Amino acid sequence: MQSTEPDQRPTVALVFGGDSSEHQVSCLTAGSVARAIDPQRYRVVGIGITRSGRWVRVPLEQIQQLQIVDRQMPSLTEDHPDAELVRTPEGVQLLTRDGGTLTDPERVDVAFALLHGPHGEDGTIQGLFELLGLRYVGSGVAASAIGMDKHLMKLAFAASGIPIGPFVVIQPHEWEKDPAASLDAVAALDFPVFVKPARGGSSVGITKVDDKEAVAAAIEEARRWDPKVLVEQGFVDCREVECGVLGGRTGEPGRASSVAEIRMHNESGFYDFEAKYLPEDQVSLDVPARIDPETTEALRALAVRTFDTLGCEGLARVDFFVARMGRIYVNEINTMPGFTATSMFPLVWQHAGLEYPQLIDELLQLALNRPLGLR
Repeated sequence: MQSTEPDQRPTVALVFGGDSSEHQVSCLTAGSVARAIDPQRYRVVGIGITRSGRWVRVPLEQIQQLQIVDRQMPSLTEDHPDAELVRTPEGVQLLTRDGGTLTDPERVDVAFALLHGPHGEDGTIQGLFELLGLRYVGSGVAASAIGMDKHLMKLAFAASGIPIGPFVVIQPHEWEKDPAASLDAVAALDFPVFVKPARGGSSVGITKVDDKEAVAAAIEEARRWDPKVLVEQGFVDCREVECGVLGGRTGEPGRASSVAEIRMHNESGFYDFEAKYLPEDQVSLDVPARIDPETTEALRALAVRTFDTLGCEGLARVDFFVARMGRIYVNEINTMPGFTATSMFPLVWQHAGLEYPQLIDELLQLALNRPLGLR
Protein backbone atom coordinates (compact mmCIF):
# COMPACT_ATOMS: atom_id res chain seq x y z
CA MET A 1 0.00 0.00 0.00
CA GLN A 2 1.39 3.39 -1.03
CA SER A 3 2.05 5.90 1.73
CA THR A 4 -0.08 9.06 1.75
CA GLU A 5 2.32 10.85 4.08
CA PRO A 6 3.72 14.07 2.56
CA ASP A 7 7.32 13.86 1.38
CA GLN A 8 9.39 15.68 4.00
CA ARG A 9 12.64 15.65 2.05
CA PRO A 10 13.85 19.12 0.93
CA THR A 11 13.51 19.59 -2.82
CA VAL A 12 16.74 20.59 -4.53
CA ALA A 13 16.73 22.28 -7.93
CA LEU A 14 19.93 21.44 -9.80
CA VAL A 15 20.47 24.36 -12.19
CA PHE A 16 23.05 23.69 -14.90
CA GLY A 17 24.15 24.39 -18.46
CA GLY A 18 24.01 28.10 -19.24
CA ASP A 19 24.87 30.25 -22.23
CA SER A 20 28.51 30.85 -21.25
CA SER A 21 31.63 29.25 -22.71
CA GLU A 22 31.56 26.85 -19.75
CA HIS A 23 28.25 25.20 -20.67
CA GLN A 24 29.80 21.75 -21.09
CA VAL A 25 31.75 21.98 -17.84
CA SER A 26 28.50 22.79 -16.05
CA CYS A 27 26.74 19.80 -17.64
CA LEU A 28 29.61 17.54 -16.57
CA THR A 29 29.34 18.87 -13.01
CA ALA A 30 25.56 18.39 -12.94
CA GLY A 31 25.87 14.77 -14.00
CA SER A 32 28.40 14.10 -11.27
CA VAL A 33 26.30 15.74 -8.54
CA ALA A 34 23.08 14.08 -9.73
CA ARG A 35 24.67 10.65 -9.44
CA ALA A 36 26.01 11.33 -5.95
CA ILE A 37 23.24 13.23 -4.17
CA ASP A 38 21.53 11.16 -1.46
CA PRO A 39 17.99 10.26 -2.60
CA GLN A 40 17.06 9.32 0.96
CA ARG A 41 17.66 12.90 2.09
CA TYR A 42 16.69 15.01 -0.93
CA ARG A 43 14.20 15.15 -3.77
CA VAL A 44 15.83 16.49 -6.93
CA VAL A 45 14.37 18.44 -9.85
CA GLY A 46 16.39 19.56 -12.84
CA ILE A 47 16.53 22.97 -14.48
CA GLY A 48 18.72 23.12 -17.54
CA ILE A 49 19.72 26.32 -19.30
CA THR A 50 20.43 25.68 -22.96
CA ARG A 51 23.12 27.40 -25.01
CA SER A 52 20.37 29.64 -26.41
CA GLY A 53 19.41 30.71 -22.88
CA ARG A 54 16.14 28.75 -22.57
CA TRP A 55 15.23 27.41 -19.13
CA VAL A 56 14.02 23.83 -19.50
CA ARG A 57 12.97 20.96 -17.25
CA VAL A 58 15.26 17.97 -17.33
CA PRO A 59 14.48 14.67 -15.55
CA LEU A 60 16.98 13.55 -12.95
CA GLU A 61 17.67 10.33 -14.87
CA GLN A 62 18.81 12.34 -17.89
CA ILE A 63 21.05 14.58 -15.79
CA GLN A 64 22.70 11.50 -14.29
CA GLN A 65 23.74 10.43 -17.81
CA LEU A 66 25.77 13.59 -18.47
CA GLN A 67 29.43 12.56 -18.63
CA ILE A 68 32.43 12.49 -20.95
CA VAL A 69 32.03 9.91 -23.72
CA ASP A 70 34.88 9.27 -26.19
CA ARG A 71 36.56 12.49 -25.04
CA GLN A 72 33.41 14.46 -25.86
CA MET A 73 32.06 16.79 -23.19
CA PRO A 74 28.28 16.64 -22.56
CA SER A 75 25.85 19.36 -23.66
CA LEU A 76 22.20 20.14 -23.06
CA THR A 77 19.91 19.77 -26.07
CA GLU A 78 16.95 22.01 -26.88
CA ASP A 79 14.32 19.22 -26.91
CA HIS A 80 13.03 19.79 -23.38
CA PRO A 81 9.90 21.61 -22.17
CA ASP A 82 10.24 25.18 -20.92
CA ALA A 83 10.60 25.70 -17.19
CA GLU A 84 9.65 28.60 -14.92
CA LEU A 85 10.41 29.39 -11.30
CA VAL A 86 7.55 31.26 -9.63
CA ARG A 87 7.28 32.83 -6.18
CA THR A 88 3.96 32.01 -4.51
CA PRO A 89 2.58 32.66 -1.00
CA GLU A 90 3.51 29.05 -0.17
CA GLY A 91 7.06 29.38 -1.45
CA VAL A 92 8.89 28.88 -4.71
CA GLN A 93 7.51 26.51 -7.33
CA LEU A 94 9.00 25.03 -10.48
CA LEU A 95 6.50 24.68 -13.32
CA THR A 96 6.48 23.42 -16.89
CA ARG A 97 5.21 25.80 -19.56
CA ASP A 98 2.98 24.07 -22.10
CA GLY A 99 1.94 26.78 -24.53
CA GLY A 100 0.09 29.30 -22.39
CA THR A 101 -0.41 26.88 -19.51
CA LEU A 102 1.78 26.19 -16.50
CA THR A 103 1.68 22.56 -15.35
CA ASP A 104 3.44 20.01 -13.13
CA PRO A 105 4.13 22.27 -10.11
CA GLU A 106 6.94 21.22 -7.80
CA ARG A 107 7.96 23.08 -4.67
CA VAL A 108 11.62 24.06 -4.50
CA ASP A 109 13.36 24.52 -1.16
CA VAL A 110 16.93 25.19 -2.27
CA ALA A 111 18.76 25.79 -5.54
CA PHE A 112 22.16 24.30 -6.34
CA ALA A 113 23.41 26.36 -9.29
CA LEU A 114 26.12 24.25 -10.91
CA LEU A 115 26.85 27.03 -13.36
CA HIS A 116 30.25 28.34 -14.35
CA GLY A 117 31.08 31.63 -16.00
CA PRO A 118 28.92 34.68 -16.78
CA HIS A 119 25.25 34.49 -15.76
CA GLY A 120 26.05 31.61 -13.44
CA GLU A 121 28.68 32.50 -10.86
CA ASP A 122 28.79 36.27 -11.42
CA GLY A 123 25.93 37.30 -9.12
CA THR A 124 23.20 37.44 -11.76
CA ILE A 125 21.41 34.18 -11.01
CA GLN A 126 22.13 34.72 -7.31
CA GLY A 127 20.18 37.98 -7.58
CA LEU A 128 17.28 36.11 -9.16
CA PHE A 129 17.24 33.63 -6.29
CA GLU A 130 17.27 36.51 -3.82
CA LEU A 131 14.27 38.12 -5.55
CA LEU A 132 12.43 34.80 -5.51
CA GLY A 133 13.15 34.29 -1.81
CA LEU A 134 14.85 31.01 -2.64
CA ARG A 135 17.77 29.69 -0.61
CA TYR A 136 20.75 28.60 -2.67
CA VAL A 137 24.18 27.04 -2.39
CA GLY A 138 27.17 29.34 -2.48
CA SER A 139 28.07 32.99 -2.28
CA GLY A 140 25.68 35.90 -2.55
CA VAL A 141 25.41 38.60 -5.20
CA ALA A 142 28.35 40.83 -4.26
CA ALA A 143 30.88 38.09 -3.50
CA SER A 144 29.92 36.22 -6.65
CA ALA A 145 30.22 39.31 -8.84
CA ILE A 146 33.58 40.40 -7.43
CA GLY A 147 34.93 36.86 -7.46
CA MET A 148 34.01 36.45 -11.12
CA ASP A 149 35.61 39.69 -12.28
CA LYS A 150 39.34 39.13 -11.87
CA HIS A 151 39.97 42.89 -12.08
CA LEU A 152 37.61 43.75 -9.21
CA MET A 153 38.82 40.70 -7.29
CA LYS A 154 42.42 41.84 -7.40
CA LEU A 155 41.46 45.38 -6.37
CA ALA A 156 39.62 43.96 -3.35
CA PHE A 157 42.57 41.76 -2.45
CA ALA A 158 45.06 44.59 -2.76
CA ALA A 159 42.90 46.86 -0.60
CA SER A 160 42.79 44.15 2.08
CA GLY A 161 46.52 43.47 2.06
CA ILE A 162 46.23 40.04 0.46
CA PRO A 163 49.42 39.38 -1.55
CA ILE A 164 48.92 39.32 -5.33
CA GLY A 165 51.19 39.56 -8.37
CA PRO A 166 51.52 42.45 -10.85
CA PHE A 167 48.79 42.80 -13.47
CA VAL A 168 47.40 45.11 -16.15
CA VAL A 169 43.73 45.61 -17.03
CA ILE A 170 42.75 46.48 -20.60
CA GLN A 171 39.31 48.06 -20.77
CA PRO A 172 37.34 47.81 -24.04
CA HIS A 173 37.60 51.53 -24.85
CA GLU A 174 41.34 51.55 -24.12
CA TRP A 175 42.06 48.80 -26.62
CA GLU A 176 39.77 50.26 -29.25
CA LYS A 177 41.10 53.82 -28.90
CA ASP A 178 44.82 53.30 -28.28
CA PRO A 179 46.03 49.69 -28.46
CA ALA A 180 49.68 50.82 -28.46
CA ALA A 181 49.28 52.28 -24.96
CA SER A 182 47.84 48.98 -23.73
CA LEU A 183 50.72 47.06 -25.30
CA ASP A 184 53.21 49.39 -23.64
CA ALA A 185 51.58 48.75 -20.26
CA VAL A 186 51.86 45.00 -20.77
CA ALA A 187 55.48 45.32 -21.93
CA ALA A 188 56.33 46.78 -18.50
CA LEU A 189 55.53 43.40 -16.93
CA ASP A 190 58.06 40.60 -16.78
CA PHE A 191 57.43 37.80 -19.26
CA PRO A 192 55.91 35.28 -19.49
CA VAL A 193 52.47 36.80 -18.98
CA PHE A 194 49.02 35.27 -19.00
CA VAL A 195 46.35 37.06 -21.03
CA LYS A 196 42.84 36.27 -19.80
CA PRO A 197 39.21 37.24 -20.24
CA ALA A 198 38.55 39.24 -17.07
CA ARG A 199 35.29 37.41 -16.39
CA GLY A 200 35.92 33.88 -17.58
CA GLY A 201 36.91 30.55 -16.14
CA SER A 202 38.05 26.98 -16.86
CA SER A 203 41.04 28.49 -18.70
CA VAL A 204 38.85 29.31 -21.72
CA GLY A 205 40.38 32.09 -23.81
CA ILE A 206 43.62 32.23 -21.81
CA THR A 207 47.00 32.43 -23.54
CA LYS A 208 50.46 32.10 -22.07
CA VAL A 209 52.68 34.67 -23.82
CA ASP A 210 56.48 34.50 -23.73
CA ASP A 211 57.34 37.70 -25.63
CA LYS A 212 55.72 41.04 -26.41
CA GLU A 213 55.28 40.29 -30.12
CA ALA A 214 52.51 37.78 -29.32
CA VAL A 215 50.58 39.97 -26.89
CA ALA A 216 48.21 41.63 -29.38
CA ALA A 217 46.99 38.30 -30.75
CA ALA A 218 46.48 36.97 -27.23
CA ILE A 219 44.43 40.05 -26.30
CA GLU A 220 42.23 39.55 -29.36
CA GLU A 221 41.73 35.90 -28.37
CA ALA A 222 40.70 36.90 -24.83
CA ARG A 223 38.35 39.55 -26.25
CA ARG A 224 36.46 36.81 -28.09
CA TRP A 225 35.13 35.82 -24.67
CA ASP A 226 35.10 39.12 -22.78
CA PRO A 227 35.71 42.71 -23.93
CA LYS A 228 37.63 43.38 -20.70
CA VAL A 229 41.03 41.69 -20.55
CA LEU A 230 43.40 40.99 -17.66
CA VAL A 231 47.12 40.44 -18.19
CA GLU A 232 48.96 38.85 -15.28
CA GLN A 233 52.68 38.64 -14.82
CA GLY A 234 53.63 34.97 -14.73
CA PHE A 235 55.42 33.39 -11.80
CA VAL A 236 58.60 31.54 -12.74
CA ASP A 237 59.96 28.64 -10.70
CA CYS A 238 56.97 28.58 -8.39
CA ARG A 239 54.48 25.96 -7.25
CA GLU A 240 50.78 26.18 -8.04
CA VAL A 241 48.63 25.02 -5.13
CA GLU A 242 44.96 25.17 -4.20
CA CYS A 243 42.90 25.06 -1.03
CA GLY A 244 39.17 24.59 -0.59
CA VAL A 245 37.09 26.57 1.90
CA LEU A 246 33.69 25.70 3.33
CA GLY A 247 31.61 28.29 5.13
CA GLY A 248 31.00 27.72 8.81
CA ARG A 249 27.68 26.79 10.32
CA THR A 250 25.87 29.67 12.02
CA GLY A 251 28.34 31.63 14.12
CA GLU A 252 31.27 29.38 13.23
CA PRO A 253 34.34 30.36 11.19
CA GLY A 254 35.10 29.07 7.71
CA ARG A 255 37.00 25.80 7.31
CA ALA A 256 40.02 25.16 5.12
CA SER A 257 40.65 21.82 3.43
CA SER A 258 43.90 20.05 2.77
CA VAL A 259 46.25 21.83 0.35
CA ALA A 260 46.82 20.27 -3.07
CA GLU A 261 49.38 20.89 -5.79
CA ILE A 262 49.02 20.86 -9.58
CA ARG A 263 52.05 19.49 -11.39
CA MET A 264 52.11 19.85 -15.15
CA HIS A 265 53.85 17.40 -17.46
CA ASN A 266 53.19 19.13 -20.78
CA GLU A 267 55.78 21.35 -22.42
CA SER A 268 53.99 24.64 -21.73
CA GLY A 269 53.42 24.00 -18.03
CA PHE A 270 50.02 25.64 -18.49
CA TYR A 271 46.96 24.23 -16.69
CA ASP A 272 44.60 24.77 -19.63
CA PHE A 273 41.10 23.47 -20.43
CA GLU A 274 42.26 20.08 -21.74
CA ALA A 275 44.56 19.53 -18.78
CA LYS A 276 41.65 20.21 -16.42
CA TYR A 277 38.95 18.12 -18.04
CA LEU A 278 40.68 15.77 -20.50
CA PRO A 279 43.95 15.25 -18.64
CA GLU A 280 45.31 11.88 -19.73
CA ASP A 281 48.98 12.20 -18.67
CA GLN A 282 49.30 15.99 -18.80
CA VAL A 283 48.83 16.72 -15.12
CA SER A 284 49.25 15.24 -11.64
CA LEU A 285 47.20 16.41 -8.67
CA ASP A 286 49.05 15.85 -5.41
CA VAL A 287 46.64 15.65 -2.49
CA PRO A 288 48.07 16.65 -0.11
CA ALA A 289 50.78 18.85 -1.56
CA ARG A 290 54.33 17.99 -0.58
CA ILE A 291 54.81 21.22 1.34
CA ASP A 292 56.21 21.74 4.80
CA PRO A 293 53.67 21.98 7.66
CA GLU A 294 54.36 25.65 8.39
CA THR A 295 53.69 26.74 4.79
CA THR A 296 50.64 24.48 4.63
CA GLU A 297 49.08 26.14 7.66
CA ALA A 298 49.89 29.59 6.27
CA LEU A 299 48.12 28.67 3.04
CA ARG A 300 45.06 27.35 4.86
CA ALA A 301 44.82 30.48 7.02
CA LEU A 302 45.19 32.75 3.98
CA ALA A 303 42.52 30.75 2.13
CA VAL A 304 39.99 31.44 4.89
CA ARG A 305 41.06 35.09 5.07
CA THR A 306 40.59 35.45 1.31
CA PHE A 307 37.14 33.82 1.56
CA ASP A 308 36.14 36.22 4.34
CA THR A 309 37.55 39.27 2.51
CA LEU A 310 34.96 38.90 -0.25
CA GLY A 311 32.20 37.84 2.15
CA CYS A 312 31.89 34.44 0.49
CA GLU A 313 29.39 31.81 1.63
CA GLY A 314 29.11 28.08 1.17
CA LEU A 315 32.20 27.18 -0.79
CA ALA A 316 35.16 28.52 -2.69
CA ARG A 317 38.54 27.38 -3.95
CA VAL A 318 41.55 29.65 -3.47
CA ASP A 319 44.46 29.28 -5.89
CA PHE A 320 47.98 30.23 -4.86
CA PHE A 321 51.50 30.52 -6.16
CA VAL A 322 54.25 29.54 -3.74
CA ALA A 323 57.50 31.19 -4.81
CA ARG A 324 61.02 30.60 -3.65
CA MET A 325 61.68 31.03 0.08
CA GLY A 326 58.04 30.10 0.68
CA ARG A 327 56.54 33.47 -0.30
CA ILE A 328 52.82 33.08 -1.03
CA TYR A 329 50.68 34.94 -3.57
CA VAL A 330 46.95 34.57 -4.13
CA ASN A 331 46.18 34.01 -7.80
CA GLU A 332 42.38 34.00 -7.57
CA ILE A 333 39.31 32.76 -5.76
CA ASN A 334 36.64 30.69 -7.49
CA THR A 335 33.21 30.91 -5.85
CA MET A 336 31.84 27.98 -7.88
CA PRO A 337 34.84 25.72 -8.41
CA GLY A 338 34.87 22.66 -10.60
CA PHE A 339 32.69 20.17 -8.77
CA THR A 340 32.87 16.80 -10.48
CA ALA A 341 33.89 13.89 -8.29
CA THR A 342 37.44 14.16 -9.68
CA SER A 343 37.73 17.96 -9.50
CA MET A 344 40.24 19.50 -7.13
CA PHE A 345 37.68 20.94 -4.69
CA PRO A 346 36.02 17.59 -3.84
CA LEU A 347 39.40 15.84 -3.83
CA VAL A 348 40.90 18.13 -1.19
CA TRP A 349 37.86 17.67 1.01
CA GLN A 350 37.93 13.93 0.46
CA HIS A 351 41.47 13.94 1.83
CA ALA A 352 40.22 16.00 4.78
CA GLY A 353 37.66 13.25 5.51
CA LEU A 354 34.56 14.54 3.70
CA GLU A 355 33.50 12.21 0.87
CA TYR A 356 31.76 13.58 -2.23
CA PRO A 357 28.14 12.75 -1.20
CA GLN A 358 28.84 14.15 2.27
CA LEU A 359 30.28 17.33 0.75
CA ILE A 360 27.11 17.81 -1.33
CA ASP A 361 25.01 17.27 1.80
CA GLU A 362 27.08 19.78 3.79
CA LEU A 363 26.66 22.46 1.12
CA LEU A 364 22.91 21.91 0.93
CA GLN A 365 22.60 22.07 4.72
CA LEU A 366 24.60 25.31 4.83
CA ALA A 367 22.21 26.79 2.28
CA LEU A 368 19.04 25.52 3.95
CA ASN A 369 20.11 26.84 7.35
CA ARG A 370 21.06 30.38 6.38
CA PRO A 371 18.50 33.18 6.53
CA LEU A 372 16.88 34.82 3.52
CA GLY A 373 17.50 38.48 2.68
CA LEU A 374 20.41 40.55 3.93
CA ARG A 375 22.85 38.52 5.97
